Amino acid sequence: MSEVDQSNKRKIIRRFTYRGIELNDLLELSINDFSQHCTARARRRIARGGLKKARQLHLLEKLRKAKKMVTEDEPKPPVVKTHVRNMIIVPEMIGSVVGVYNGKAFTTVEIKPEMTGMYLGEFSITYKPINHTKKGMGKGGRFIPLK
Repeated sequence: MSEVDQSNKRKIIRRFTYRGIELNDLLELSINDFSQHCTARARRRIARGGLKKARQLHLLEKLRKAKKMVTEDEPKPPVVKTHVRNMIIVPEMIGSVVGVYNGKAFTTVEIKPEMTGMYLGEFSITYKPINHTKKGMGKGGRFIPLK
């Protein structure tokens, strides 16, 4: 192809969709309407009042408050720390920054559109993966006395 043909090609911009719904439409849905597009487990939990519990509602309130505090100087809202790992990520939470507790420390998680419908705990691992390599690497290795 010539240079003119290459410059005329447009880049394909891929828009985010969650199960066929674009992001703008997804943000306008209520939690109950959103649940109709979730997986069966999340749909069942929302139907049984899983997001109406005090801890989940309190987290949503804190996230709303943090989003209101965003200024032009700071593009991201402040981190909201939480122990609620079983919270389903709803579209309202997109763009928030959450510190999810993993039993030892708070893992900072920026919520992106691709995370909708998942649980907060999926993004904060609770264990340290062990690498079973050679003997003497890491913990449980050979004892070396101090001189």
